[in-house]
Amino acid sequence: MLYLLLQKVKTRVVKDNCNPLWDEELTISIKNPNEPIVLDVYDKDTFTRDDSMGNAEIDIKPCIECLRMELQGLPDGTKVDRIQPSRNNCLADESCIIWNKGKMTQDMVLRLRNVESGEVEVQIEWIDLPGLKGIQG
Repeated sequence: MLYLLLQKVKTRVVKDNCNPLWDEELTISIKNPNEPIVLDVYDKDTFTRDDSMGNAEIDIKPCIECLRMELQGLPDGTKVDRIQPSRNNCLADESCIIWNKGKMTQDMVLRLRNVESGEVEVQIEWIDLPGLKGIQG
């Protein structure tokens, strides 16, 4: 489950799998780029409350900063920025913001918190929606 303030989106349940692959696109509206996106992972239970498998925060500020550069015409695969794991983020490994087909994406491996071990791979991409303001400088 991803949530940002009052918005929540959920993936489908992957049954009987210790290493599930969701491969789903989830969309949320960003009103404040300083607010992290929270990712909660749960083990689905039928007769009891779902068990938390950990959580992580997705910091979108580095991606927003790259978008504000208003880069154009870069070769596909150009690494625009690299973000290192630190105490201030949930990254398990270096994360790169990459220009590809006119868009910037960021792949990241997040270390889950509040659990003994666990990681989740995610990719974020900014999408400007018609009629909305987009990124404010």
